[in-house]
Amino acid sequence: MSEIIRTAEPFFFPGNRIGCLLVHGFTGAPKEMRWMGEYFATQGFSVLGVRLAGHATHPDDMIRSRWTDWLASVEDGYHLLRGAADRIYLVGLSMGGALALLISTQLNTKGVVAISTPYRLREDWRLNYINLFSKVKPYLPKSNEPPGSGWFDKEAWKDHVSYPENPVRSIGELNKLIIEMCNALPKVNTPVLLIHSKDDTYVPPENLERIYAELVNARDKTRLYVTGSGHVVTRDAARRQVFEAAANFIHRVESQTK
Repeated sequence: MSEIIRTAEPFFFPGNRIGCLLVHGFTGAPKEMRWMGEYFATQGFSVLGVRLAGHATHPDDMIRSRWTDWLASVEDGYHLLRGAADRIYLVGLSMGGALALLISTQLNTKGVVAISTPYRLREDWRLNYINLFSKVKPYLPKSNEPPGSGWFDKEAWKDHVSYPENPVRSIGELNKLIIEMCNALPKVNTPVLLIHSKDDTYVPPENLERIYAELVNARDKTRLYVTGSGHVVTRDAARRQVFEAAANFIHRVESQTK
């Protein structure tokens, strides 16, 4: 078994009976959500940051995992957190947002915060042959730009933990997950907050609008755009605005259910 990368471990902060399950993104690690978790802890929430299968260890571990394994990681976290909290909110970044929206239709959740979440991957003919292509080229660069170029807080980027390249086979699994999420969006009936940076070049902000339009049965749906941050807004310059908006959303939903 591969060791977890130092500082990228899962985390838990005990609090009240309101639980926040934090889910990181594709190739990322719980560390992406830790600052947000620490902020939620100051609000009194019980917070669990999960590690998705195959993440925060070695890229080969991710290649061996499937999208259903990532979904199972979130479900495991949900049941663990239920030991400390009665009302669970799912908070996911990027792929974590897709997992949160999808599994909210299967579990008893009080609300979802989906951040920088993709509605679909960019058009690429290789997606039709992804498993075959992965045997020829197992990894692809995340971007054509230099590493860290999409970040506004360069010091935070230096401390960021994620795999340096995208495992090709895992891109195919991500695509399958997103299709499942899209199919589930009309079934989401819990309150949802969608957050996206207008400066996100990795997952363009129009993805938010596509998701928002498909949430036809959500009891309460809200969208928030921020600026001055890249894709990983939970660690970039606008993170405080994101933390506060998410916490205010949870407080608001809680006040409506009392």
